[in-house]
Amino acid sequence: MLSFISSHTRRHAVALAVFSLFGVVATVRDANGQSYLPDENNARVKVKPQVAIAAYPFALNEVNLLPSVFTDARDADIKYLLVIEPDRLLSQFRTHSGLKPKAEKYGGWESDGLAGHTLGHYLSACAIEYAVSGNPEFLKRVNYIVDELEACQVARKTGYVGAIPREDSVFMEVSQGQIRSRGFDLNGSWSPWYTIHKVMAGLLDAYLYCNNDKALAIEQRMADWTETTLKNLNDEQIQKMLLCEYGGMNEVLVNTYAFTKNKKYLDLSYKFHDKVVLDSLAKRVDILPGRHSNTQIPKVIGTVRRYELTGAKSDFVIGDFFWKTVVNHHSYAPGGNSNYEYLSEADKLNDKLTDNTMETCNTYNMLKLTRHLFALQPSAELMEYYERGLYNHILASQNHKTGMMCYFVPLRMGTRKEFSDEFNTFTCCVGSGIENHVKYGESIFFRGKDGSVYVNLFIPSVLNWKEKDFRLTLNSKIPQEKTIRLTIQTSQAQTRTIRIRKPQWAPKEIVVRVNGKAVAASVAQDGYIALTQKWKNNDEIAVDFESSLHAVAMPDNKDRKAFFYGPILLAGNLGTSEPDPATGIPVLVSDEADANKLFVAESKDALVFKTNKIGAPSDVTLQPFYSVADEFYTVYWDVFSPLAWKDEQQRYEEKKKAAYELEKSTVDELRVGEMQPERDHNFTGENLETGESHTRKFRVANDGGSFSFTMKVASGFSYNLIATYWGMDNRGRNFDILVDGEKIASVDLNKFKESKFYDIAYKVPTHLVTGKTSVKVTFQAKAKNQAGPLFGVRLVKESR
Repeated sequence: MLSFISSHTRRHAVALAVFSLFGVVATVRDANGQSYLPDENNARVKVKPQVAIAAYPFALNEVNLLPSVFTDARDADIKYLLVIEPDRLLSQFRTHSGLKPKAEKYGGWESDGLAGHTLGHYLSACAIEYAVSGNPEFLKRVNYIVDELEACQVARKTGYVGAIPREDSVFMEVSQGQIRSRGFDLNGSWSPWYTIHKVMAGLLDAYLYCNNDKALAIEQRMADWTETTLKNLNDEQIQKMLLCEYGGMNEVLVNTYAFTKNKKYLDLSYKFHDKVVLDSLAKRVDILPGRHSNTQIPKVIGTVRRYELTGAKSDFVIGDFFWKTVVNHHSYAPGGNSNYEYLSEADKLNDKLTDNTMETCNTYNMLKLTRHLFALQPSAELMEYYERGLYNHILASQNHKTGMMCYFVPLRMGTRKEFSDEFNTFTCCVGSGIENHVKYGESIFFRGKDGSVYVNLFIPSVLNWKEKDFRLTLNSKIPQEKTIRLTIQTSQAQTRTIRIRKPQWAPKEIVVRVNGKAVAASVAQDGYIALTQKWKNNDEIAVDFESSLHAVAMPDNKDRKAFFYGPILLAGNLGTSEPDPATGIPVLVSDEADANKLFVAESKDALVFKTNKIGAPSDVTLQPFYSVADEFYTVYWDVFSPLAWKDEQQRYEEKKKAAYELEKSTVDELRVGEMQPERDHNFTGENLETGESHTRKFRVANDGGSFSFTMKVASGFSYNLIATYWGMDNRGRNFDILVDGEKIASVDLNKFKESKFYDIAYKVPTHLVTGKTSVKVTFQAKAKNQAGPLFGVRLVKESR
């Protein structure tokens, strides 16, 4: 096993010394891991954009963060990256190639069906950190992993390299047109193309950020293997295959074309074009309700990247319409989206506050999409969303002391975050998470095609544009202090436009000063303040962006609100003990519409506020959501007028208590139609169909078929089995429910007629659970009938 250095230094103190000592030069100019923005100066990108690019990212090493909460998160992530052992991530790559592993594999998803995806993200994170800081330890790790993957690829002899269970037989069946596919399952394998995409994208990052030509050669051979695997499939078979999540395979193949100039990879990218979803979006049809969010975002990024290199207008429409739809109609106040990973109906979020909101991968990918769209058509609207998601979801998804990350960032009232552990989690959001926190500098500044500089985010940092002898230091304590200061350093005066985003949360009237003197400044149509003049060394721009409290209401409930101070989302700190469901989660009772009168500041520096005698049953302290770690909290608040609260209080508390009691009494729950929950419950059956209706997944057994699953039980209790159905014309849907082979109910769904969900309870006889730890539940259709559709099921203890 290769021995790795385990220490690292704070970049803002030693970055220049590292560059000088090791002679490191980061030549790449685009600046985003696993998603490449166009750049006219990068010689490694062989295919240039076929459309007008209005703004370009700066190279990662041209932006250096100054101390802030962002550097705290970054440093915690770097520490974790150095704890991870590459040989453990490589373990199954070697085993599957017939080579002896050098270390034991990691736990979590790395020991399950998605094995290998973390390695791709880890390659990207290390390559990004090397490009930012020049730290040779990360270059060493990247080069070592690439060498190991080459050895695995040579041993395999096919061009493929991976660690997915049953990969050879799965892809042999696929290549022969034998395809069994649904949401996360392709011929019994868990989203295999998703993992392949992550590995290929990590190799491309190694190529671009670390100048590792071998990485591109390995990745290209994987692309060739992909072509061979799919070459005999017709369009119907391809589309059936694409029912299973495939990550950003279209994007990575487009980038392979860009880096090799071999058009066959561009042609191959169209094999990963989900016509049902993408062609609907191209027609500006919102097909998203009920769909898995993070399955869609990477494929949309791929279409926008393809637009940049081909000019195919429909590919741009897909990305533009998708972004506007998700951001404006499917996103929560912190900028994240999805509940249990799925999107709901547009503008229907009020009843979607659970412990499984805002999968972090979604926002990781939405920020990538935003950067592509900004490069094409820069606007403050795009960066307004970027700021919201970065500050209030991505930054809030990490424990800044331990570096551990959230899969979901939950929004249920009275919830708390669940962080990963170091070695036994490795979910998809750990993979994307280790990238998130080493690239905070990537979008603070952009450079315009006209030589201007866009100041997009107000994160303390230094831009060192060596090519133009232009250094810009951004000092900001937004929102604690209102003034941002931009100091210019240059050896000779130069005329340049500096564009500063005017945030929506700032007052309409703003003050701009240049070298202490107020100047006329207007906000252009793109939402930026443009200052053009001949800049001299030590010139200073000061802009006052006064922050204040403001509310963001649920789109479908104006009285349920989240509160921000400037760009920062505030969360109510409810302490380290779980609050009582009826009395422990305050509501706000006031006739006051101005959010600034609802709270008093306890510490402006720490952004700590307290409700101003309006909390019921008690007042509560609020703090930045990103600073909440182990405490229970709430982000959304129900706001009542005193008169409305008098009428509502009893019903409100009873409803909350009933929902809590149901959760507390639930022994086991199966979310049907979802890959992992069904695996966990040993779901099986015959004549099965899965689908989506009314934004939820369902299962149904056709033509007298059945389905079965296991549920956990404990002796000493009486139970009800609660099944969820949708009321409609359900003729021909008669079935029995059996527990361990004994019938407990006969069901005729046609009696449920209203267009709503019904939760129906069936008593489970005590003798069927006595002395057992689990039971097998079967839904058996009558002859020539269906069992279901079943939208969900839970086993609940009866009250004593």
